[in-house]
Amino acid sequence: MRELAILSKYKSERDGILTKLHVINGNNARKTKDYNDIDLNNWKDYNHIETGTLWMFNSRAKTNGHKFDYHGNFIPQIAEQLFSRFTKPGDIILDLFLGSGTSAIEAVNRERKCIGVELKPELAEKVRTYVNSPDFVDVICEDSTSAKAKEKINKSLKKFNAEKAQFLVLHPPYADIIKFSDKRKDLSNCASTEEFLDNFKKVAQNGYDCLEKSRYAALIIGDKYSKGELVPLSFLCMQKMNEVGFKTKSIIVKNIEGNEIGKGRTNNLWRYRALAGGFYIFKHEYIMIFQKK
Repeated sequence: MRELAILSKYKSERDGILTKLHVINGNNARKTKDYNDIDLNNWKDYNHIETGTLWMFNSRAKTNGHKFDYHGNFIPQIAEQLFSRFTKPGDIILDLFLGSGTSAIEAVNRERKCIGVELKPELAEKVRTYVNSPDFVDVICEDSTSAKAKEKINKSLKKFNAEKAQFLVLHPPYADIIKFSDKRKDLSNCASTEEFLDNFKKVAQNGYDCLEKSRYAALIIGDKYSKGELVPLSFLCMQKMNEVGFKTKSIIVKNIEGNEIGKGRTNNLWRYRALAGGFYIFKHEYIMIFQKK
């Protein structure tokens, strides 16, 4: 009887909330979360938005301003999914590893704003020139681990009449798998995994400090092999995110076949190495979702 009473009370409270939502504007009242504009009254209309933890994209999008000319950029479909799920038009997306500007391009496409931090001056200038939307995108050339980067981000937020960003994107180098520059501050040049993680934590802290309370962050990351041993880089970075204050919400597995430059030409070589070395070839990466406590 006690269980029935609790259930009845729950249903009554739920029905009361739903009634209030509909009374606001008749039966057409939108029911949304405070971090997106998805109408939950019509949730079946959003089949294009992924809700599962396995994302399969067999080729990368090359439309709406996106290009396939830089090895380090993540595929546009990731930005499409994340920005639709966790932001609204007018929100500010903070990308602390901007690279060739996928986040900036998709922010403009979806009427969001973007503050991007990029270490390499030539790449930062390339994004500024290509995107050319100063009212929507601000590109900062700086070391994302530094206090100077945080200072510049705060100035950029003021430019957009905001105190904090509404979504955080982190797509760091996968340690030293690919060297992106000869700069000492480049995380791909760290001498050890420990040094990489220490520096990544500094970036994560800057992102945490500049993100609005209760809003979401995404980490796009893969693992690596070193000296015949698997290094679970993704989960080590997840731990650093937790240490600065983020709580982990979801872990998504995404395929990487067909999404990388030049990988198809060396498939047979990698297959031989795998058979000879007793390991398996990476065909996935992770998209880890966090929320600021």
